[in-house]
Amino acid sequence: MLAEKALVALTALKRLESERGLGVHESTTDQVRRALEAAGILFIESGQGRGVMFLHETSGIETRQARVRRVRSPT
Repeated sequence: MLAEKALVALTALKRLESERGLGVHESTTDQVRRALEAAGILFIESGQGRGVMFLHETSGIETRQARVRRVRSPT
């Protein structure tokens, strides 16, 4: 679903998610970042590290675990 929203190929998204550090075009990374931001995810960085913050509250039906799972495994 993320690949579709970001208008990138699924294989490009898998390369971006790879733990082996596979290369992707900067434009691919940018499109994925913009799609995630459009979904209400803010990327943050401070002296204590990096992280994400959800800007929009989801429905009461969806559990916190489901939200975390969706961010970790967007494919």
